[in-house]
Amino acid sequence: MTATALWYLDAGRMLFIAPLWHNRLHQHGAPIFLAGIHDRFDLRVAGGEWQSCRTAVIPAGVVHELRVHGNPVAGVYIEPSVAGVQALFPLMRHASEVDGVLTSSAGEYAIVRELWEGLIPMASVGLLLDDVLRFAKPRAGAPMDPRIAASVSALASDEGEPIALARLAAEAGLSGSRFQHLFSRQVGVPFRRYRAWARMRVALDRIVSGSNFTAAAYTAGFSDQPHFNHDFRRTFGAPPSVSLARLRS
Repeated sequence: MTATALWYLDAGRMLFIAPLWHNRLHQHGAPIFLAGIHDRFDLRVAGGEWQSCRTAVIPAGVVHELRVHGNPVAGVYIEPSVAGVQALFPLMRHASEVDGVLTSSAGEYAIVRELWEGLIPMASVGLLLDDVLRFAKPRAGAPMDPRIAASVSALASDEGEPIALARLAAEAGLSGSRFQHLFSRQVGVPFRRYRAWARMRVALDRIVSGSNFTAAAYTAGFSDQPHFNHDFRRTFGAPPSVSLARLRS
């Protein structure tokens, strides 16, 4: 059985390329740049109209769904430790904004298409993302509050039992309510949503590195594989078997 999905993760970015069909309502914990490899795809923000586009930028926390009709699509996520959603805007051309999402019939999809077609080796993915996101620093916006940056770093490296909000608030020298408000404003999603996203990234990193779903779920702090499957659907709009069963190495 041939591999059908490509995934790459590092500390601040994540890339996937895979054939998708209908990814139902879901929301990510980090902003994403989406690009149809060979064709357009359909995108709908919750409560809105379907839009046909070749590329899109979706901020963290925006509930949306996709219809891709089995075609390969690429997604590039950027973590708040690297930059905000503004860093993805230069990947679009002639974009229009609807319901907080940017869509376009053009954009930077040629590079990820070459990667998908094997014209660029997997060993070069990190350098490829450096090139794709070369505009990130000048568009990054104001630097993150160092207290929130420390919390994001702690969540990104956490395994096992989820870190309690009260602990990170205390380490930041803030009340729980003040910490939650500042975290949401700086990161783009509430604390618990980002914590779930960070835990999902840990599981994905283990799966991409060769672990089975069950072992990866336990390492990341999920109670069992069904819990992981449920959170994966909530995060990506489809079961993990759709894009994680056969990985390209």
